[in-house]
Amino acid sequence: MNIQEAKNEIKNTIRLYLEKDENGEYRVPVVRQRPVFLIGAPGIGKTAIMEQIAAEMDIAIVSYSMTHHTRQSAIGLPYLADKDYAGHRCTVSEYTTSEIIASIYEIMERSGKREGILFLDEINCVSETLAPSMLLFLQYKRFGNEHVPQGWVVVTAGNPPQFNKSVKEFDIVTLDRLKYMAVEENYQVWKQYASSAGIHPAVLAYLDMNPDHFYMIKTTVTGKQYITARGWEDLSTTLRGYERNQIAVSSTLIMEYITVPDVARKFSVYYDLFKKYRTDYDIPNILLGKHSQALIKKAAGSTFDEHLSIIAMLKDALCETFCIDMHEEDMLQKSVKILRSIKRSTTDQTIAECLHNSILSLQEELSRKTAAGCLERDEKFILKGSILLLSEYLELANDTEKQKFKALQEAFAKRVEKHNNSIKHSSTELKNVFGFIRKCWKEGQEMVLFVSELTMNRYSSSFIAKWGSDDYYQYNHELLVYDQDQKLKNEISDLLKAL
Repeated sequence: MNIQEAKNEIKNTIRLYLEKDENGEYRVPVVRQRPVFLIGAPGIGKTAIMEQIAAEMDIAIVSYSMTHHTRQSAIGLPYLADKDYAGHRCTVSEYTTSEIIASIYEIMERSGKREGILFLDEINCVSETLAPSMLLFLQYKRFGNEHVPQGWVVVTAGNPPQFNKSVKEFDIVTLDRLKYMAVEENYQVWKQYASSAGIHPAVLAYLDMNPDHFYMIKTTVTGKQYITARGWEDLSTTLRGYERNQIAVSSTLIMEYITVPDVARKFSVYYDLFKKYRTDYDIPNILLGKHSQALIKKAAGSTFDEHLSIIAMLKDALCETFCIDMHEEDMLQKSVKILRSIKRSTTDQTIAECLHNSILSLQEELSRKTAAGCLERDEKFILKGSILLLSEYLELANDTEKQKFKALQEAFAKRVEKHNNSIKHSSTELKNVFGFIRKCWKEGQEMVLFVSELTMNRYSSSFIAKWGSDDYYQYNHELLVYDQDQKLKNEISDLLKAL
């Protein structure tokens, strides 16, 4: 299965394991809650999806790499304790609390969440001293004297033996206690994630043209060479950072992330070409609708690879503004609910006191979700933005308490007006890009590709769903398919009538 299919299956497993009966008891007994075992090549996103799952399901997550643990740290340190058995006193070995189990309780204390995921990576690389204890853990969810708390689902992961010399292949007895999921790399699935994760447009455009370069691991006479999804994403982050700071990107830098020399060289050449395209086509002016006939003619006469690069740059620029607009929309929605609640408040608290309490509540939510490890990047941005916005209103409320709510309403109205102007500006940019593509390539495959890219990106799709786009609706691929299906059905119906 691919990583998205694995993610969905894990979510279904967690829902099943956390399902309760009418008495509040978990329906699936602990002994039947098989730990999930994700097995797949390094760098394909096994760890990343666990963090996404925790955030999407609003549960806590505790992660450990088992290669870093000895028997003592996982199970606990032994100590001698005096026991009395039916009048017979003896000294026995006990164990301190496992570091892993203790971490779960600590997260529960800090986050307030009673349910979560215990994610143990590199589970098939445990030390020789710890290996015998793993069978007990996998079946009974117990390290030493301590059980994993109820409501915590165990998910494990590991690499196949060909990728890690430390791997110890599990025997049938162990495997029969696991929910086994083999995961394979898949560029199209990763692209769905990458489209909304801010991956550099040069990386996505290059991989669209060379999908076989997405993932590669091979052994040569000079050693291991590899390309992974993690490598492309880390390279993307570095490219954006170098561009912000106006630092030249060399082929040597690229090879630090893409260790297959031939692919690194090809991407280096393409990246230089991509930068040239960005200058030649003056993307900001295309967004403003300021493009000459000469530029349209140049784009129309270029190669299809160049078309892909142009579309990638345009989509990236649009989605950057869509992201800002959607974050602002969510932040204003969150803030207006708080302001309305304050306005309706019947307590003796002043507006300033109500705002102060609301800020404290948001800060606590931010702290709890951060501690639980289930805070998505977007939610973090919105929470922090809401705290900052309400803090500005708090200063205003302290200065204008006598005017009650009027000053806050005026300040909020100005913020909404600015937001609405930004939405109009973004909508105009989207319309201008559609116009440019139509002039360059008419309703060809470039238009279908552009619409598909907008559909794939969560910010652009959310923006269009909320504020609309006639051009998008006209060229939406699904609608085109639907129209073709309807046309075919009508033709069949006409034939039947003729018979």
